[in-house]
Amino acid sequence: MPDKSRWWDQPLAALDAAQWEALCDGCGRCCLHKLEDADTGELYPTNVACKLLDRKHGRCTDYPNRKKWVADCVQLSKDKLEELEWLPGTCAYRLRAFGEPLHDWHYLESGSRESVHEAGMSTRGWTVSEVDAGELEYHLVDRDL
Repeated sequence: MPDKSRWWDQPLAALDAAQWEALCDGCGRCCLHKLEDADTGELYPTNVACKLLDRKHGRCTDYPNRKKWVADCVQLSKDKLEELEWLPGTCAYRLRAFGEPLHDWHYLESGSRESVHEAGMSTRGWTVSEVDAGELEYHLVDRDL
């Protein structure tokens, strides 16, 4: 019998709305702009964050109203995860969708919201807001999506 105290190990379909939201690791990497090669469709990461991203904490500053400010902000849902190739490979939603465990730096495993930052897996310290960035082409980075 699965340990109910570790609800994040359950299949995504078993999670309630609060558990679904709590699964986010707070890395903020899904809120970074990507460039797509028009010929190949390949995606390239940048260090440019959405204007609503709190880059220190990896959280949206207006999550409930984000679609009002950022029309193309994607609503993550359990049935769309496999289509979202731009999600970071370390994303808790992606990992759980494919039956993989969370990383040890995820706050649900470590017990600390700081562990994602300490592990270097978040937007803290290396990103810039789109408000200040200018042309995205000048912000390509050599990091995994």
